[in-house]
Amino acid sequence: MLIQFSMFPVGKKESASSEVAKIIDLIDKSGLPYRTSSMSTVIEGEWDEIMPLINRCRLRLRKSNNRIYMVLTMDDRKGARNRLTGKVRSLEKRLGKKLKS
Repeated sequence: MLIQFSMFPVGKKESASSEVAKIIDLIDKSGLPYRTSSMSTVIEGEWDEIMPLINRCRLRLRKSNNRIYMVLTMDDRKGARNRLTGKVRSLEKRLGKKLKS
């Protein structure tokens, strides 16, 4: 399963990077494969691994913020593994070149 999500506090200040860093730290410490970008983070794992992690991230932000904005998108493909990197490799193979990261 791949879950892409964005989560950040709203209503305090323009930059949320210090708050977002707190949840990226939780994700990193989880041991699950992930990729983060300026707009979202993608985590690979099983439902029972990812959803409690996302809840811990939400609760971490709620400690110091009254309002959290979150968007989740998931791709649940039975039996699929290594999709976080495999999808990119598949595209690169079809295009015959490395993609920019």
